[in-house]
Amino acid sequence: MMGSENDDEAHLHASTEEDMENLFLRDDADKSNSPPPITVTPADSDPLSATPQSKPNGGDSRSYIEPPSYADVIFSPFDDTSEINGSDDTHSSDYSLSRSPSSSASSSDYIKITVSSPQKEQETSTSMLSGGSTYITYLITTRTNLPDYGGGSEFSVRRRFRDVVTLADRLAESYRGFCIPPRPDKSVVESQVMQKQEFVEQRRVALEKYLRRLVAHPVIRSSDEVKVFLRVEGKLPLQASADVASRVLDGAVKLPRQLFGEGGGGGGVETARGGRDLLRLFKELRQSVSNDWGGSKPLVVEEDRDFLEKKEKMVDLEQQIINASQQAETLVKAQQEMGETMGELGLAFIKLTKFENEEAVFNSQRARANDMKNLATAAVKASRFYRELNSQTVKHLDTLHDYLGLMMAVQGAFADRSSALLTVQTLLSELSSLEGRAEKLEAASSKVFGGDKSRIKKIEEIKETIRNTEDAKNVAIREYEQIKENNWSEVERLDRERRADFLSMMKGFVVNQVGYAEKIASVWTKAAEETSQYDRESS
Repeated sequence: MMGSENDDEAHLHASTEEDMENLFLRDDADKSNSPPPITVTPADSDPLSATPQSKPNGGDSRSYIEPPSYADVIFSPFDDTSEINGSDDTHSSDYSLSRSPSSSASSSDYIKITVSSPQKEQETSTSMLSGGSTYITYLITTRTNLPDYGGGSEFSVRRRFRDVVTLADRLAESYRGFCIPPRPDKSVVESQVMQKQEFVEQRRVALEKYLRRLVAHPVIRSSDEVKVFLRVEGKLPLQASADVASRVLDGAVKLPRQLFGEGGGGGGVETARGGRDLLRLFKELRQSVSNDWGGSKPLVVEEDRDFLEKKEKMVDLEQQIINASQQAETLVKAQQEMGETMGELGLAFIKLTKFENEEAVFNSQRARANDMKNLATAAVKASRFYRELNSQTVKHLDTLHDYLGLMMAVQGAFADRSSALLTVQTLLSELSSLEGRAEKLEAASSKVFGGDKSRIKKIEEIKETIRNTEDAKNVAIREYEQIKENNWSEVERLDRERRADFLSMMKGFVVNQVGYAEKIASVWTKAAEETSQYDRESS
């Protein structure tokens, strides 16, 4: 008895799935009554200003929507599937090299990066133990006509995630003050929780997106670091940044060269650009505490009011983007639930239709079952449109999530400016202290007849240190001024690109919302026409 019931239930489930599939296939049968084909509208035109075409002859006067509808005239999903500047590749999105009028890139310039073919490899080790760990490498293919890359060339390299980390660290050191797109996180927890294949695919997509953002940057794409990363085969020749332990161990050794500039201007350059030894960090930390809590005002402070105002506006912008991103996630979730609920409604009516057909005795029951099947068809079609709409919504509103990441890059660029200013303040404070010591020694030495030879030697050493520190200070000031210029150019660039990106996002979002709303409305309009007899019978 139980076996018979289970067989019936299985048969009903199989029949239901077949009916669902048939409902989808019915779309092809309805093509004769479908509106005219969709016309693609260029992304740079305003879809809201488009003028609908006139109604063709022979239109169905019963329709609640005048064909062709808004969607039929201008609707096409705003997929970011074109290559930079409209090349014919239809993979994931790229960034145009001439996104703004002020861009120096030619409209025909393009660069295309794809990350593919994940491959597991064995970690080479000199350990006596057998086996060893494994890692994943990705094939990175670049196609471009940029002169810096050889023009009209294509090349591929294999890189692991560690190489990407090295690239990001080197760019952060070499391009201070620039808004460098943040690299993907290592995601240690996700690598343990997610399925291996799913995690690898997720990382592949993230790496591809990151590299495309890098080459979209007008300065970063021409950097030696990026060129080496994309072109040089084999092991990445870029050296990784020194870790904290290494800095602690050689901090005392490098201090004379890096902080006081022994050996001429080269030491000063090293001080301004990269000195991260322990003693220097302590000196800058002491200067920072003195700035915040000390009674004396630093010799140099941030006085650019325009910059300070812009910095506050960027903080406000980040908060607004966070709020918009949260609401976008809520919308996506609601549309997803609507599509799922509509699909479940269609499935429920399919089951009800099957029941009515099996139990029908009169023709009226069979007619009612057919009407319910039409309603199920409409619900399933609407469910499909909701899912398609949601997919497009995710693509468009993902711009908000992208800009959240860019806000982190902006904060990093501003932090570079603050760090450079702190270096200048530290060197000025150190210079003032050295000059005070020299004056005291000279005063004490002048009181001794014939001079104190040991003090005279000490004075000469301090004066040499003062000269080197002065050189380091000048280099630090130049770097600070350069970072300030980089900050302003980056903020202006991001403002231009944000306007263009947000306009494209809103256009795509609105066009798809209107287009799919009309498609869904046409589905229910047809269902209403097919059941209009019930209105006449009740009147």
